[in-house]
Amino acid sequence: MKPLLLLALGLGLAPLSAAADNLPEYTLVIHDHAYLPATLRVPANTQFKLHVRNEDTVPSEFESNDFNREQIVLPGTTATVYIGPLDKGRYTFFDDFHRGSGHGVLIVQ
Repeated sequence: MKPLLLLALGLGLAPLSAAADNLPEYTLVIHDHAYLPATLRVPANTQFKLHVRNEDTVPSEFESNDFNREQIVLPGTTATVYIGPLDKGRYTFFDDFHRGSGHGVLIVQ
């Protein structure tokens, strides 16, 4: 009985995984404690994947109070954050570990 339940659960997750593979993707790079690009334009009402690559030698924390995300990105790694769908507008994000220099904005249009 347990193998059938696990199989059923696995099959139930397959469409979610496939849907996640078809999402639009964008990349932010953390370099010298700053986001590149500092302004990222994305479509409204669309979920997307945001790859945050940390090129610095210390950890960073990608965070946004506007769209409620928080992700630590270790040095030399890339973290993937799923965002949206968001309404049209301006949404800020920041590096919680380097607030003096790590700022950015999503322009949702």
